[in-house]
Amino acid sequence: MNDTLAGWLQILTLVAALVLSFRPLGDYMAHILTTARHRRSERLIYKAGGVNGDADQKWSVYLRSALAFSLVSVLFLYAFLRLQSHLLLSLGVKPITPDQSFNTAASFVTNTNWQWYAGESTMGHLVQMAGLAVQNFVSAAVGIAVVAALIRGFTRNQTDQVGNFWVDLTRIVVRLLLPISLVFAILLVAAGVIENFHGFHDITTIAGNHQRIPGGPVASQEAIKELGTNGGGFYNANSAHPFENPNALTNLIEIYLMLVISFSLPRAFGKMVGDNRQGYAIVAVMALIWAASVAITTANELHSVSSAAGHAAGGMMEGKEQRFGIWASVLFAVSTTLTSCGAVDSFHDSYTPGGGGMTIFNMMLGEIAPGGTGSGLYGILILAIVAVFVAGLMVGRTPEYLGKKLRGQEMKYASLYILTTPAVVLVGAGLAMAFPGERAAMLNSGAHGFSEVLYAFASAANNNGSAFAGLSVNTVWYNTALGVAMIIGRFLPMVFVLALAGSLARQRPVPVTAGTLPTHRPQFVGLLTGVILIVVGLTYFPALALGPLAEGLH
Repeated sequence: MNDTLAGWLQILTLVAALVLSFRPLGDYMAHILTTARHRRSERLIYKAGGVNGDADQKWSVYLRSALAFSLVSVLFLYAFLRLQSHLLLSLGVKPITPDQSFNTAASFVTNTNWQWYAGESTMGHLVQMAGLAVQNFVSAAVGIAVVAALIRGFTRNQTDQVGNFWVDLTRIVVRLLLPISLVFAILLVAAGVIENFHGFHDITTIAGNHQRIPGGPVASQEAIKELGTNGGGFYNANSAHPFENPNALTNLIEIYLMLVISFSLPRAFGKMVGDNRQGYAIVAVMALIWAASVAITTANELHSVSSAAGHAAGGMMEGKEQRFGIWASVLFAVSTTLTSCGAVDSFHDSYTPGGGGMTIFNMMLGEIAPGGTGSGLYGILILAIVAVFVAGLMVGRTPEYLGKKLRGQEMKYASLYILTTPAVVLVGAGLAMAFPGERAAMLNSGAHGFSEVLYAFASAANNNGSAFAGLSVNTVWYNTALGVAMIIGRFLPMVFVLALAGSLARQRPVPVTAGTLPTHRPQFVGLLTGVILIVVGLTYFPALALGPLAEGLH
């Protein structure tokens, strides 16, 4: 009973904090993305980069800027990793091999933060700070910048200009991510997360074994890791490590950080399109899916019939930290897989078939409830366009959304966006299962082993970064294949999003008539939720049937 009460109090506290943040943070983000005024520090950055801060870009130029910035980031981080043994604060760790460097560079630049390595023994402090943590800031900013361009596609008329990528990137980092991260890094330090430049310490474990654990600038990386829905971890145990996440308070703070921007962005969307009700409708769908996932996963972990020991312990505690328990672990697992975060405070491979299946399904939804910073909102807006199109087909008229007609061109971009990630997931998982050497990397056989592979490619292609952890992925093939999946899953959808933004911006506004579908009412919330579940169900159901569903029925 005490665990149940504590669990409900955590959920209610989290929801209250998100509700209180929704309006002020959403309004502030809308201001950042719409104001014409530049700060002095921002002008200095524009001058150093040769950028005209008052110039707009066509969607194609905006896209090239985003891709060029990301390509340079991959090359820089790759070189950083290869040369880390020659850098300051390297702690004597070895340089990273080419395939491992490619995987890590692709991972952090794409906001995935998939980790094949144990951070405490593989990365030096300078690489953690100047390499990985920097990408945590800018990769999150790229996602928000892209959704800002899409929103401008709805608000602008008869133009193909959707903003300035360099201005958006700079403002998001300087005005949003840096100040919030600074505040919460201080809070995390006060709550027990470490922050120093110490080297390795030799300790004796409870079992009498010896272990080397480094200190490091952990709290500062932890704050942006969660705020930017990046994921990863300074230590191999990630947010289950007591230096990263020492108690129930820090655990709740980290869950709040990974949700707060993505849940507040619909408010910014409503402000930017001039109708707050549109933002309320989008966030209602996000909240419904998130709440349903929390309920289903918690029920599976508390009341699973798969283990008599689980009943005796009051639930499935295998793979979960005693200091968090089932409720907090599930809350973290659902939130991290419904965003593109990927941080973990429990072992997803140890979850029940139903609970583990939900974590996979959460990623397969496209991480839209609320999704990654920026990517969650543009993902659900694409599905909103599909929902409006479906409704238009039902009544036999050309669909409209936010004053723009959804013609064949717009629907092609939306369709290609929806098909890209499932294709990467299913092709990647199929190839892994086809090669005997890659099947040998599964630590489990049968349906659960397939679930491990499916989870890995769903995590990589959806830029999540979490893992079942029952799969040996530190091989040349897996490092390369998962790195390619991350890059395609991140940047090809951005191409279609920005092309859609340009196509919408070129249109003239369409006046609202009696035949226009209201997209701010509960009926639309239900329609959009149904479209999301049907699209995902039809796409992934065969693969899920071979993995978690088959395991649950066994």
